[in-house]
Amino acid sequence: MLKQLSAQDAQFLYTQTANNLTHIMGIYIYDPSTAPGGFVRFKDIIAHVQSRVDTSPLFKRRLHRLPLDLDHPYWVEDEHFDIEAHMSHARLPEPGDWRQFCIAVARYFSKPMDMNRPLWDIYIIEGLDRIPGIPKGSFAMLHRVHHAAVDGASGAHAFIAMSDIDAKGTPAIPGAPVEDLGRAPSSAEVATRAWSASMQSPVKFMNALLKVSPSLMTAARKSMLSDQGMTAGVPETRFNAPVGPHKMFDATRVALADIAKVRAKVPGATVNDVILATCAGALRKYLQAHGELPKESVVAVAPINRRGKGGKADSPGNQVTAMSVPLRTDIADPLKRLAAIRDYTVEAKEAKAGVSARIMTDLSQHIPGATMAAVARILTSERFAVRGTNLFISNVPGAQVPLYLAGAQLVQQYGAGPLANNMGLFIATPSYNGQVGFSIISERAIMPDIAFFRTCIDESFADLLAAQPKPEKATAKPKAATAKPKVAARPAAKAKPTAKPAAKGKAKPVAKAAVSGKNRKK
Repeated sequence: MLKQLSAQDAQFLYTQTANNLTHIMGIYIYDPSTAPGGFVRFKDIIAHVQSRVDTSPLFKRRLHRLPLDLDHPYWVEDEHFDIEAHMSHARLPEPGDWRQFCIAVARYFSKPMDMNRPLWDIYIIEGLDRIPGIPKGSFAMLHRVHHAAVDGASGAHAFIAMSDIDAKGTPAIPGAPVEDLGRAPSSAEVATRAWSASMQSPVKFMNALLKVSPSLMTAARKSMLSDQGMTAGVPETRFNAPVGPHKMFDATRVALADIAKVRAKVPGATVNDVILATCAGALRKYLQAHGELPKESVVAVAPINRRGKGGKADSPGNQVTAMSVPLRTDIADPLKRLAAIRDYTVEAKEAKAGVSARIMTDLSQHIPGATMAAVARILTSERFAVRGTNLFISNVPGAQVPLYLAGAQLVQQYGAGPLANNMGLFIATPSYNGQVGFSIISERAIMPDIAFFRTCIDESFADLLAAQPKPEKATAKPKAATAKPKVAARPAAKAKPTAKPAAKGKAKPVAKAAVSGKNRKK
């Protein structure tokens, strides 16, 4: 059976350049002390992965790309599949600390993938003994997958399917899906399907365009108000610059239990809202320290899983849309900032915040492959890249129980996503076993002091934890307390001897409250 990439999947191929690689990467740190014998060899990891390659079709299928991109590529089975061609390992150089680990992660992430083989690979890093908080003897697994093959949700599912729920080797997801990996199309089939798609696409595109034209016109009017090449309402920052080949990585973690404490301070706030507010506070601190904090709010793009409840996360490919979120970096108070983000995300999820990425995705499905490839390369080029956001923040929920690989327990998890011209900061926040990992991906010229930004994230979350709920609730009680004596004074007014003393007696606390109110304003 022929399996063709969707328009959304194909976009990640068309937009890839030497500097802007469009793969994603999971970063997993394992403690081998739980494995039989207390250690895990590289060949044990290869054997484990080999036993799970049938859990997802992405492991054994490769791209069949057409000349001149006449149509979207096809998935076909790799007749020369060799698992050892996808796996390699190395030891962390001296001094083997966290900084060296981050450098190794960034360098591996910066390398292009082999597009002639199945679009995944694994890199094992040993020698992590000098990193605080990581058990002795631990190793890291860097698992790269091209974004054309998976999105965050399907990628997380593929990883869990490769994992166990105990050190004995019990699969986290029992059973393997039986799915045809695809065959190479014949020349006649390619020509017929490409011609059909080209002939039907203009009609389908116009039908889709007519349905959303009012929203598109509104967006066009807003874009005409933009300044300095930026979309209206989006300030220009250091992140809106061309991206080079040298990526940077750093990360930190927070407990989901602490995120729950912050959520309780702002009714209706979600875990995602707290994550966005944490990133917002960090951006405010970082840009303020560099004297670059804009008056307007920094804007982030956040993905939304289109699968919904009951969606097939085990199906590779991309089923994602996105929303633009003002992070309210213009608000100094951390809880007020969180409340403002909460209000906006509720509105955005109800499709009341302008043109959603879902509309653009629906339109792109009806553009011929050759046209989309050419347009995508132009719109993501250094000169013409869209300046509609400042950064990308991705929150992908993960397993909340311990996972294992070849008997070794997963103790920490992070992630990395692609950058793009004019969007030189990506914050991935995968969750695992009661922790959320804030993973920072940027570029050397844009964020040379990435360790400082990691500190800003730690301080931002600490501010949210320490902040007290809205002060206006506390000031409302004294006003209500002074109102009761006034109501009770009405019958006392008939007795003239007692009316005046009562009024004088009540005036003093009211006056004090007024003075203290002024002091609070100051």
